[in-house]
Amino acid sequence: MTRISLTRALLGSAALSLAALSPAFAQTEITFFYPVQVGGPLTEVVDGYVAEFEAQNPDISVEAIYSGSYTDTTTRALTAARSGTPPTVAVMLATDIFTLIDAEVIAPLDEQIATPEDQAWLDGFMPAYLASARLDGHVWGAPFQRSTAVMYYNKEAYAAAGLDPETPPVTWEEMVEHGKALTIRDDAGNVTQWGLGIPGSSNAAHWLFGALVAQNGGQLSSEDGLHTFFDSPEVIGALEYWVSLGAEHAIHPPGVLEWGTTPSDFMEGRLAMAWTTTGNLTNIRDNAPFDFGVAAYPGNPDPASVLGGGNMYIFADASDEEKAAAFQFIKFMTSDELLADWGIQTGYVAPRDGSWDTQALQDYVTEVPQADVARRQIAVSVPEISTYEGQRVNEVLNAALQAALTGQQTPEAALTAAQAEAERILSVYRD
Repeated sequence: MTRISLTRALLGSAALSLAALSPAFAQTEITFFYPVQVGGPLTEVVDGYVAEFEAQNPDISVEAIYSGSYTDTTTRALTAARSGTPPTVAVMLATDIFTLIDAEVIAPLDEQIATPEDQAWLDGFMPAYLASARLDGHVWGAPFQRSTAVMYYNKEAYAAAGLDPETPPVTWEEMVEHGKALTIRDDAGNVTQWGLGIPGSSNAAHWLFGALVAQNGGQLSSEDGLHTFFDSPEVIGALEYWVSLGAEHAIHPPGVLEWGTTPSDFMEGRLAMAWTTTGNLTNIRDNAPFDFGVAAYPGNPDPASVLGGGNMYIFADASDEEKAAAFQFIKFMTSDELLADWGIQTGYVAPRDGSWDTQALQDYVTEVPQADVARRQIAVSVPEISTYEGQRVNEVLNAALQAALTGQQTPEAALTAAQAEAERILSVYRD
């Protein structure tokens, strides 16, 4: 069965079951902002989901608007909300919750819970992902395209280097050892294949760095979003290790590796190991011309990764009818069957246990066992950095990471300055 026909079959089943639960609506129009952060023709997939929802809910019209990256989407949604024309519902980072609540632009999702079926739907999300939507006694969003960061590695390069393709590194030391074996230089000394690449660009550095910090026994922010720990020994040590991959061990490209080009760098053989999101799995599976593996992250010594991805939020200024319609749409988009299909189409982790019980996802994992690595890694994954003024604080951290990766500052100097600036930003929220 092709992916498109599989999608239609799954959505037909999901839609029929949900249609029976749907209240009657007068014609209600809602707008839906969504980002695409990974490769592949995913706007077509989303358009298909929206069309199926409208077919099963003829009294609701959805204007789906591709809104760029996560950062673009948050900026665009906040700007629209402040100008009085917010979307009705949007997919934005789970870590945006402090910023969105502080700006008073989203409404509690749990205010829409009206039936036992609604409650059962809410209870079906994995606790690790639903926790990112809980604050101040409310649930503010529904987990949608969720992930953990994983490592893709080229099995053919492993074999060519004399390494076991079924044994990726499990410690920092092993990752350096493997990286040295995998880095290839031509007769002129130019690198034709780097052992490892970790994106350090502004749209991803803080996320992947959170995994390195967790592996080193630290954390970047407090659970209440009011404090950062950038100058702690564990955080500084994690950045010193990242810098050493290029500056000392010469297994990582110099400077800052771009998030957007990392999948193509891997698929075209310029990187033998690459850190990115499990959401790139389908893109890499479709386009890599070699056998590849997906590995859980290593540790120092204990392994750790970081949770990531976006939740669906309802905006506060929507009318009651629009909020009710948006809630119906969110339930459709986060049903077991649709999230299973979204995981198959992308590689994102379906954040509902029920999705993993569907025949479609079970068959997929049998065919593509790499798809289960991210789910199994959830148990050792930490939440992504999340604070008030999240974009500003992340910009401060990312600037420090890039200053160290490019050799402009030492890791300690860069992170000490970043901590002082983050504390200044967050101090107004602690008074």
